[in-house]
Amino acid sequence: MSLSRRDVLRAGLLASGSLLLPRWARADESLFSTAAFPSPFLRPFVAELPIPPIPRQAAPFATMRQVPAGAVYHEIRGRAGLHRYHPDLPLTSVWGYEDVNGAGGSPITPGPTFVSREGTPMVVRFRNELPPNHIGFGAPNMAIHRHGGEQSSEDDGYPTDLFRPGESRDYVWNEFQHFDEPRETQSLLWYHDHVVDFTSQNVYRGMAGFFLRYSDRDPGDENDPRGLRLPSAPYDIGLAFQDRRFAPDGSLVYDVFDHNGFLGDTFLVNGAINPFMRVKRRKYRFRMLCGSNARYYQMFLSTGQPFTVIGTEGGLLERPLQSPSISMAPGERYDVILDFSSYPQGAEIVMENRLEQKSGRGPDGPAAFGTPIMKFIVDGNAPDNSVIPFQLRPPFRPDPFPPTTRRIFEFGRSKGGWVVNGQLWDENRVLATPRLDDVEIWTLRNGGGGWHHPVHIHLTLSQILSRNGRPPAPIDAGMRDMVNLGPGDEVDVRVQFQKFRGRYVFHCHNVEHEDMAMMARFDTI
Repeated sequence: MSLSRRDVLRAGLLASGSLLLPRWARADESLFSTAAFPSPFLRPFVAELPIPPIPRQAAPFATMRQVPAGAVYHEIRGRAGLHRYHPDLPLTSVWGYEDVNGAGGSPITPGPTFVSREGTPMVVRFRNELPPNHIGFGAPNMAIHRHGGEQSSEDDGYPTDLFRPGESRDYVWNEFQHFDEPRETQSLLWYHDHVVDFTSQNVYRGMAGFFLRYSDRDPGDENDPRGLRLPSAPYDIGLAFQDRRFAPDGSLVYDVFDHNGFLGDTFLVNGAINPFMRVKRRKYRFRMLCGSNARYYQMFLSTGQPFTVIGTEGGLLERPLQSPSISMAPGERYDVILDFSSYPQGAEIVMENRLEQKSGRGPDGPAAFGTPIMKFIVDGNAPDNSVIPFQLRPPFRPDPFPPTTRRIFEFGRSKGGWVVNGQLWDENRVLATPRLDDVEIWTLRNGGGGWHHPVHIHLTLSQILSRNGRPPAPIDAGMRDMVNLGPGDEVDVRVQFQKFRGRYVFHCHNVEHEDMAMMARFDTI
């Protein structure tokens, strides 16, 4: 049994749902059941930070897709499994991704971390091995969106391009090499489920993972003098921040009626609750991902050390930026460097969230006390040949001709759901038809009500031109694929779609808002 929020609305249950059905949904029981609330208290910093594995390259397989020359192949299964979020919790039923050719035994959430090279295309076969007779929240269908990627419509994870248990789908991800375009220095993507009406529930169950991209400029080797010499593996690490709720038996708790944005009360990094990480006295590169459904974060270090920000989800900044904290909306990513070389052996540094949020409406402001998220423990020395360059990429070139097309999209609440330009999501309604290679200005407007809406536009990277009539903040000076709209915000972004004609979407990345119809279709022509 799987109900979407719009199914519930159409059935007229929301108005009287509290009389008809208990409120909470459990992952491993019936769709509706009473569950303990809040989550049980759990000791912090007793589990070591998990590092998702890199999938092994598969042997080339036959496919109906047209495969570019030089492509590498991977096979991934989406399946149900048991996951231990904390040593004091029983095993929890989750969904996630697993490398078919892997050694086995690795956690399935987050999924394997894809590592690609600009100019080397990738073919990935995803197999749907989710339980077809699933009971509980979520839907056992799959659609894979490589968030931040430039890919054809059929490879983008369009919400209705789903495949069912027992089926598979091949995705071709062209890793274009942009020799002369400094805008295209993107290095930090991720992938997640994107099934219509169930993105929030399926991602909450665990269906997400990292996707890292390297290039000649950023080769992933700090010893390569031809590149930027940023910290490289094993000192280049993804950190996926998520929040969850748990019943005393360790099962996930989720409210299928909370279409405003579901919040957890327990914090995970890479699928572990409040983990610790042993670090050497040297520089590290961290790829920070807000993978929560609706929660915002503002991360600080307990020592007061600033973060050296080198990039956002759209790529590298022109120059490194020192920031005392990192503020993240759902779907946003930040590429940062932390230097532990000045700390003594055994020093402990806690990363904590100092942003209070009580509902899916958005953050409420600074918290009275920070909430511990994870801890770093300094443990020994290691060679460090990495550097922090003065310049990371050339400045953006101005457009030779001014954009001629401006489009306005307002994100608001109406008709019992969340809307774009007053309309609920309809896969057959096209809100825009941008022409390939045309530069356009899209005005993204928050329709009010005190809500926050982190907006994600598929297929392209955006350059923020202004926010509420003012130039963007320095941290927004790079390319983005997320634009956070605070209450009353109006943001102008430069967009340009290239290479692929087809149907795509843009939507709020508070994924409960997305599932409740705050999504719109556009067709590139």
